[in-house]
Amino acid sequence: MPVRLDVEVTARPSAGVEAVAYFVVSESLTNIAKHARATCAEVSVRTVGGLLSIRVVDDGVGGAGEKHGSGLRGLRQRVAAVDGVLTLDSPVGRGTSIEVELPCE
Repeated sequence: MPVRLDVEVTARPSAGVEAVAYFVVSESLTNIAKHARATCAEVSVRTVGGLLSIRVVDDGVGGAGEKHGSGLRGLRQRVAAVDGVLTLDSPVGRGTSIEVELPCE
């Protein structure tokens, strides 16, 4: 599956935030490959103000949710551990979007 990557990061975040960002992208792409039946995905990582903004989007079947396994729940916990926010949008039949904002400092 092709993955489009767009990165515009002006400052390196702390090691803890960097690790969480890695897991967000890695787990999201793993979930897409396993469950989404997507034909493509996009990953965007950029710094906006004092935040590291991550967005992972696919064109798959949607319907992702925390009740279907521990992957998304674990991501939400990792993000919260560094005072970040995770937003999931996954309407059935319309793909999935995971957006994460992590503090850069």
